[in-house]
Amino acid sequence: MPLVRIDLTADRSLAQRRAIADAVHDALVAVLKIPARDRFQIITAHDAADIIAEDAGLGFERSGSVVIVHIFTQAGRTTQTKQRIFAELADRLAAVEVDGADLFLAISENRAQDWSFGFGRAQYVTGELAVPAASA
Repeated sequence: MPLVRIDLTADRSLAQRRAIADAVHDALVAVLKIPARDRFQIITAHDAADIIAEDAGLGFERSGSVVIVHIFTQAGRTTQTKQRIFAELADRLAAVEVDGADLFLAISENRAQDWSFGFGRAQYVTGELAVPAASA
């Protein structure tokens, strides 16, 4: 059950923002095999000047329409799975007009005790939710 933050520039329409969010979710469902209703996303639009995302020395130029996707998920995914997530995200986001040069992706891992879905309880710890296996 990933938690996903999507930061993008405010020049994208509401329809584009939803298409981006849907593409991100569909990629995670496809690669991680999570349930379709296991969806937790925060979408934040910023003025272009409020996102500074250079090329890290890779020699390419970004446009003014950067999209940053930060995925918080359970620890245990393999490097190969993470690479598949990155590739799937790039493919699906290209289909909704996010240029590869404008895409920045990150995965942060944590453990079962680091999640609460409500009521101030860690449901994986209390047993209210089964701890998901690190698929793939």
